[in-house]
Amino acid sequence: MGRRVLVTGGAGYIGSHACKLLAEAGHTPVTYDSLVTGWEQAVKFGPLEKGDLQDRARLDQVFATHRPDAVMHFAALSDVGQSMRDPALYWRNNVGGSMTLLDAATAAGVGAFVFSSTCATYGEQDGVMLDETCVQNPINAYGGSKRAVEDMLRDYGRQSGMRHVAFRYFNVAGADPERQIGEFHRPETHLIPLALDAVRGRRDALTIFGTDYATPDGTCIRDYVHVLDLVEAHVRGLDYLMNGGESAVFNLGTGTGFSVREVIDAVGAVTETPVPVVEGARRPGDCTALVSGSTRATEVLGWQPHRSTLPQMISDAWGWHQMPGYTA
Repeated sequence: MGRRVLVTGGAGYIGSHACKLLAEAGHTPVTYDSLVTGWEQAVKFGPLEKGDLQDRARLDQVFATHRPDAVMHFAALSDVGQSMRDPALYWRNNVGGSMTLLDAATAAGVGAFVFSSTCATYGEQDGVMLDETCVQNPINAYGGSKRAVEDMLRDYGRQSGMRHVAFRYFNVAGADPERQIGEFHRPETHLIPLALDAVRGRRDALTIFGTDYATPDGTCIRDYVHVLDLVEAHVRGLDYLMNGGESAVFNLGTGTGFSVREVIDAVGAVTETPVPVVEGARRPGDCTALVSGSTRATEVLGWQPHRSTLPQMISDAWGWHQMPGYTA
């Protein structure tokens, strides 16, 4: 049976891919987005409702109009460096906005909530394959704000009965292979699209932030997951909740980490063009390594990352970057 799902941030990178997959699964995604960082042209799979997360009256209106069965919450600021420079912005937007959304969802009687969290809630835990039992100790305001929303979901659920799934995911990459939507931020901060922009001459060079980390080549290591694999887990999480599943937290990663230099080399191999790079200083708030050690999503949700190889993610992103009309 198709559900109506309110998708906050549905005009953004991950949210738009989630809307496509929800529609393909027979659901109706209703995008709620301020379009401050999202793109109206990415809303192709269901209705768009423009609004800010902190506008309770607007949220109440949207809940009353569409009567969603569930909420899928992606809307958030997510730049680690910015969160270090302006932590108040992250607490106001990510935490304050989520609280207003939870108030509106609870008042509307919504019983299922799927939340986009992050592995940044774990902080710096070098040498640890991270699973859901690891202590959360974020080292930046972005990770702190996401952990706070996880706490709110738990506490709201105790009071209202709303059940939730929180996905702590690692670095998201790739794009819709059908090239209807893809990754495009303003400003761009993600490694693979930055490298592709450098290959295309849209920027002079890619900056490597830090070459003295305690890793084999001195650069940060991250676990990358394809955006389509990621949003498939969200749809599975929705089905899990709608079928009576209890509140749960899941890591979403592949269990394999790649350094910044390894990603850059892979981009060069896929595009057959060397990536021009310059070396810069470390960025405050960046961890040395973040790699998932969890199998819980596979065991509980039956989730398997099918497209999350580095060549596939880069190839899909490269296809999107070469689309007519792509602008950086």
